[in-house]
Parts: sequence; structure tokens; C-alpha cells
Amino acid sequence: MLNQEQRSQLLRIARESIEAMLDGRRPHFDVATLDDDLKRPSGAFVTLNERSGELRGCIGSIEARAPLAQAVSSSAINAAFRDPRFYPVTREELPNLHIEISVMSPIVPVSSIDEIEVGCDGLIISRGSRAGLLLPQVATEYEWDRETFLSQTCVKAGLPPDCWQSPDCRIEKFSAEVFGE
Repeated sequence: MLNQEQRSQLLRIARESIEAMLDGRRPHFDVATLDDDLKRPSGAFVTLNERSGELRGCIGSIEARAPLAQAVSSSAINAAFRDPRFYPVTREELPNLHIEISVMSPIVPVSSIDEIEVGCDGLIISRGSRAGLLLPQVATEYEWDRETFLSQTCVKAGLPPDCWQSPDCRIEKFSAEVFGE
């Protein structure tokens, strides 16, 4: 678990990374000022929401490929400027956007759907070259039960909603530490 100072630092890095891109600069933060928890490799997602609560962008990486601070910076930039569902964030709207960060745990395979705890676990469902991921908080926000969560993750992957019942479908879960501004 991250402490409040670490969470505040990551939220500041996310916002400053977006601001830097809007100014035509490369994001920069002083790695020397980061503690070991923010330097350890971790997956992270950054979600941008408008004040109305409408999604404005969400991109990240489930895999621990970069130090946490760098993963947050990259995810913030990608959520703001590269989410194909939305046009790029503008300077005018940035002050009205709420930033939420999800720090990912390791991924574990699911052998029985009874292992899935709605509200605590996120899901990855894959079959062939298709894969869909939904963060843990999505099921809670939409008040989904376990089967609806599984079905909606299939839909996100571009698969039939009942695909999760197929033996050639792979189900994995993860948890996330979620915090925001």
C-alpha cells in the first residue's frame, strides 16, 4: 500500500506529465526524489473523468515494465492524448478533469469463477488474439454481479458475452490500489 505522500506524488506526476505535453515539453520528474516504492516496476492505469463523471480517457499497462512513477507518467499521457475513444485533451479542459490512478497487482489465473471477488478483482479475458480488461472499480460503479462482469469483459475483448464459459477462454484476475484527486 502506498502512503498519502506517495499517492500525492503520483497524482502530481500524472497531471504535470499532461501539462508538459500540452506545453510541447517532455515530461520530467526528479527520480532522485522518489522513494523505492515509486521506483519499483509496476503496472498502472490512469483514468481521466470530467466533473460530470463522464469518462474522458483511460489507458495503462497491467504488466510491470517500468518504474511505477514512469508507468503513471506514460499512462497519463496516453489517457489524455492517445485513447482512441476520445479526442485529445485540451488545455482548457485540463483543470476540470479528475485524475484517478490504479496501481496494479500481479496477474493470477482463475480456475473457478468462484475465485472472483466483485469490487476487489479486475478481470482479463482472452481467447485467441483477443483480450479484454476491466478494472476492479468498473463492476462496482455499474453494480454488476460476477456473471455480468465476466460477460462485459468478454464484450470489451470483442468476444461473445458468454465466451467466458468456453474451455478455450482464459480468465485471469488482478487487484489494484485505486486513488484519485
